[in-house]
Amino acid sequence: MLAWAIIVGMLFGLVGAGELPEDRLRVIRNHINERPVSGDIVLVGIDEKSVGKIGRWPWPRGRYAELVDAIGAAGPKQQVHDIMFPDKSDPVQDRMLVDALARSGNVTLAYLPRSGAQDGKYEDVRPLAEFRQFSKIGTIGLRYNYANEAWLLPRGTRRGMTVIPSLASILADQTTVTDQEFRANYSFDPGSIPTYSAVDVMSGRVDPARLRGKTIIVGTAAERLGDQFMLPGWGKASGVFIHIIGAETLKAGTPVDVGWVPAFLIASLLVGLAVSRRTTVQAGILGGGTVMLLAGPLMLERNQIFADVTPGLFVILWVVIGLAMQNVKRRGLTNTVSGLPNLNALRRARHERERPLIVARVLNYPQIVSTLSQANERSLTEQIAARLKVGSEVSTVYQGDEGVFAWTVPAGTAIGHHVEALHALFRSPAKVDGKPFDIPISFGVEIGSGRSIANRLGSALVAADEATVEGLRWKYHDPERLKDAEWRLSLLSQLDDAIDCGQVWVAYQPQLDLRTNRMRGAEALARWTHPEKGPISPSEFIAAAEQSDRIEKLTFFVLDHAVAAAAAINRDHGEFHMAVNLSARMLSDKTLPSRVREILDRHGLDPARLTLELTETAELSSGADIGPLFDLRDLGIRISIDDYGTGLSTLEYLKKIPASEIKIDQSFVKSMRDHRSDLVMVQSTIALAHSLGRTVVAEGVESREILDMLVAMKCEIAQGFVVGRPSSLNDLSKRLFGERKRRAA
Repeated sequence: MLAWAIIVGMLFGLVGAGELPEDRLRVIRNHINERPVSGDIVLVGIDEKSVGKIGRWPWPRGRYAELVDAIGAAGPKQQVHDIMFPDKSDPVQDRMLVDALARSGNVTLAYLPRSGAQDGKYEDVRPLAEFRQFSKIGTIGLRYNYANEAWLLPRGTRRGMTVIPSLASILADQTTVTDQEFRANYSFDPGSIPTYSAVDVMSGRVDPARLRGKTIIVGTAAERLGDQFMLPGWGKASGVFIHIIGAETLKAGTPVDVGWVPAFLIASLLVGLAVSRRTTVQAGILGGGTVMLLAGPLMLERNQIFADVTPGLFVILWVVIGLAMQNVKRRGLTNTVSGLPNLNALRRARHERERPLIVARVLNYPQIVSTLSQANERSLTEQIAARLKVGSEVSTVYQGDEGVFAWTVPAGTAIGHHVEALHALFRSPAKVDGKPFDIPISFGVEIGSGRSIANRLGSALVAADEATVEGLRWKYHDPERLKDAEWRLSLLSQLDDAIDCGQVWVAYQPQLDLRTNRMRGAEALARWTHPEKGPISPSEFIAAAEQSDRIEKLTFFVLDHAVAAAAAINRDHGEFHMAVNLSARMLSDKTLPSRVREILDRHGLDPARLTLELTETAELSSGADIGPLFDLRDLGIRISIDDYGTGLSTLEYLKKIPASEIKIDQSFVKSMRDHRSDLVMVQSTIALAHSLGRTVVAEGVESREILDMLVAMKCEIAQGFVVGRPSSLNDLSKRLFGERKRRAA
């Protein structure tokens, strides 16, 4: 990590990848170090006021000669003009400017060097020869970056054996000029530069004393005249401000640009010291190094020393991220209390993949550690790990949560003897802080099935839990159970397909009216016949669908078939009621009543012939929205409370549910002959229902004796094997037809 940090940081510095953040950091430092200019350099600007008074730019050279004379009359130290006169104009006008330059004798004109040369010739933009006869020239060529900012300014431009000074060097009175660049110090506030309008100087409205002895620079200062650039940290301004700030930089002392190497070397030294230290020491070294690289240039720049710090910061950042990732990885693979590798570490351990895997679960681990301090918990886990390593080739014990430990053994190990011996070791209690603790333990074994270590680990845990339930010391993982597990996990998606392809069908269990001894209706029940597994238990797939909020499709499938069957029976055999189970989870659907109504209308069934059976649930008792139940009742549909007695029955519950029927759960009905408590439960429920004006249905009636007992209790309806088993619609219709024939006879 350290080597990569240094290599990449060096490349970062060589290619200048940190230019953007470096410039932004320097802008921040400049504003912290902000200071006014010396005041020795005065700007006379060709501004909007001057252009408005004199006329559009460029002016006739005679008018410009007036400006040169007006400035010269004030007795400045020198005049520097950030303006070029490369082309001839009216000879009279040109002559007037030549005369003005001659009278002043201390004027510098702008000169624009072109970069590159063809055949050794430079096509520079120079003032006319007659102007150069009475003036000096200074270069105005600048190098701009991606943001149109000029951070590095030239001291001069070399042409052959001669170096032409830049305007910044001339303004700063630099006598020794080279063609090297220097870094401009933009901590100088451009707003502090003394500035006057050219037209005011020409008209005598500026006190000559303000110009006397000063270095005067003339340049365009109106945005519409162009020559606009970005002053870093200050916004857009005319190029003349860059020359002035460059001159102020030179006047403040010789600027020294040390580049990126010193900061890079300091950062490399610091990260080298940090990587081998403890985490807290690492944080101190790296944090201190970051502060040093950020604050150090702030102090240096006050003394005209400039340094690039982003390559050094990059090195520190690289190491900080690397150490953080290592720390996270280390923490993610280690139990924070015991220091043992955790199960994530086992999942990543490639060398463990093909070896037999054993898992131990300490059954009372949560109870034990709840009484221990963290140090004592560590002592306990160390004792457990030490016992697991006794007499075997176990090199690493991995610790999971809630008292789970796992390890692998070499292929060919006699696992049965190994695990039995370990179980014997744990018969002796562990002693923590002088107190004995029993350690009941079970083991699960996965000998290697070619699956991933994560899947094998899960299988071994299941085997350990099964061993606990079955009272065994240990148990092998049974690969055949995977098939059933896969079936259970895919059950819901298979159920949806089964409905679509006709594997799911509806059975009808008759209901007997005990007052007339005639079949008064039936309950529609979902059945699933799998092409390979045969009949699937309704308790398996219905409960799974309800718990996963996927009961809606099955419910409407059964409802549609049941309503269609009831409509046909009512037409062919007379009055007949149909009951269909409704999950409480579906009450959140505000469209439920309209959807049920649509099914009734489509098949032509009187709503009074349909009963929706609602099982008591926590959702209903805890204040769920039961508005749809009232809407269903208002349609004429009967509401029944199913499995009464097994849920959360209260008088308040019975009062708020708009039910016309109560269905006593079969667990009470089946055993009321043998258990007095169940008999009392059935009797009291029938009496309570009648007092509330509700009909009672008893399900699970499997003997004639129980049927007679229900008749004596004045129960209205019975359902169970003695009345009839669930059957197909065809069988139900045949039974109804037979009853009609018997009545007719």
